[in-house]
Amino acid sequence: MNNGTKERLKTPLIRENGKHRPASWEEALDRVAAGFRAQVEKHAPRAFGMFSCSKTTNELNYVAQKFVRSVIGTNNIDSCNRT
Repeated sequence: MNNGTKERLKTPLIRENGKHRPASWEEALDRVAAGFRAQVEKHAPRAFGMFSCSKTTNELNYVAQKFVRSVIGTNNIDSCNRT
């Protein structure tokens, strides 16, 4: 297996009509945000949950919990700190 940069994705891909096409980062992030928004509106914030990793930094875990609590509006966040 070649782990070189030749095989690495350098642009987001969006699935349309069963196929992937390249997209800008702005388009991809807008689509993710719209998907989160639609699910929260349809099922309420409690339907959203996030699992954070203990191997990342405290700062990234803080940002993850702040996002889930402040932006999404739920306390459904956990991590694997106990392992």
